[in-house]
Amino acid sequence: MSVYPQLRSPLARALYVRMQHDQELKNCDKSLWYSVETDIIEPELSGRFLQCSVDGSTSEFLQKCFDKSDWFFTQMMHALFKSVLCWFMSSTSANGLLARGSMFVLSGQQFTQLLGVDSAWHATSLLDLGAGDGEVTQNFASYFSDVYCTEASSTMQWRLGQRGYKVLDLEEWHNGSHKYDVISCLNLLDRCQYPATLLRNIKESLVPDSGRLLLAVVIPFEPYVEFGSCGQKPSERFHIEGESFEEQVNSLVKNVLHPAGFEVERFTRVPYLCEGDLHQSFFLLDDAVFVLRPS
Repeated sequence: MSVYPQLRSPLARALYVRMQHDQELKNCDKSLWYSVETDIIEPELSGRFLQCSVDGSTSEFLQKCFDKSDWFFTQMMHALFKSVLCWFMSSTSANGLLARGSMFVLSGQQFTQLLGVDSAWHATSLLDLGAGDGEVTQNFASYFSDVYCTEASSTMQWRLGQRGYKVLDLEEWHNGSHKYDVISCLNLLDRCQYPATLLRNIKESLVPDSGRLLLAVVIPFEPYVEFGSCGQKPSERFHIEGESFEEQVNSLVKNVLHPAGFEVERFTRVPYLCEGDLHQSFFLLDDAVFVLRPS
């Protein structure tokens, strides 16, 4: 007889379902998170695909998610406080205040592989746009002498300052006073009001010739701009076609990146991971990650 029907408490049922879901996640074929059907990718692009996989840093983040999800009373308090805070601030700001919902996109090793450099490589400046709490930024920070960040949420700015990063004003980073060796724009293109303008500003802010853009885009591409406790569609729209991951990557490169003046050096598929809650240990989206050079 199944145990589930005997659990009359909604909380007990929720915990049981989460345990079952966690076990499925632990046993699933994680290679599918990184899989791309290269025969569907355009020929000039398919040769630039870099196959990634779960590495030590990814496994460490996943284990941390499983461990945190087991902190029953902490998760209960987080859920309660967030429900109250979201009346007054965005979900992002509430997460920053509660120190929850950290993200993972790339490990340091995957970062250097995408750039085509070795672990001893070092550059002057990194600018991470929309850096959140800096959890993702820290995987790349050691490769740069100076790390700059931008973030719309004031609580996330505070978190970034705690890590020692230089937080720039949203209108300051592209004023022409500084050029950056690498600009990372991770899962921001579908969450900003003017994404086409953002790409133009990035191109103009890179170190000439050697500067690179590290761009992560959630597929399927579904733009949404967060304003306080609500949201809206962006003012600038992209025309991205296709149903599958591969079809949308083709369309993104053809209809967005090339017209914006960027060429693809390498790209990969990775899971975009986020710390979970009482009901689910982590959340997962599909990311297409590109290393781009101005054309």
